[in-house]
Amino acid sequence: MNRLAVYCGSATPADPIYIESARHVGRTFAERGIGLVYGGGRLGLMGAVADAALAAGGEVIGIIPQALVDAEVAHQGLTELHVCRTMHERKQAFTDLSDGFVTLPGGTGTMDELWEALSWAQLGYHAKPVGLLNVGGYYDGLISFNAKMIEVGFIRAHHANLLIVAETIGALLDKMATAEPVRTISQIGAADL
Repeated sequence: MNRLAVYCGSATPADPIYIESARHVGRTFAERGIGLVYGGGRLGLMGAVADAALAAGGEVIGIIPQALVDAEVAHQGLTELHVCRTMHERKQAFTDLSDGFVTLPGGTGTMDELWEALSWAQLGYHAKPVGLLNVGGYYDGLISFNAKMIEVGFIRAHHANLLIVAETIGALLDKMATAEPVRTISQIGAADL
């Protein structure tokens, strides 16, 4: 995994665990020689992960829509900053430039990115690992909901392990590095769906 996309919030929650975990992710990426591809912002967890990776000598590529550049939230000190027109173009660039996806805590935008990465993996639009860093139990409810979708049958059994979960970035990266490809919906006949 040469580069990984990181999905995370642009907010700074009151609990410092979230900013500290983002900083730790950025440092860990740089220490492991993994380039960071992220949303291009300078605020919140986005800014923290980027600044930490840069401070540790890592490569940081930001992908940001013009509207957010206009709102003056773009990080101006990155290795590269790509400006796109739409959120769809942004998410496509994440997929094109990355070897996998790591989701840190965030809000609706982060959820949109996570679910699209998982959906595209199921469909066969990419075969890249999708990781979820469960910082301080933040994603416990989402993990339970994902298990419920599997239990009910809305996520097929052979896709049950697409979402890779860990509580530390080291463990998550190790799991992602050894993730096995799955049979995608495009590879499965209609009778097996």
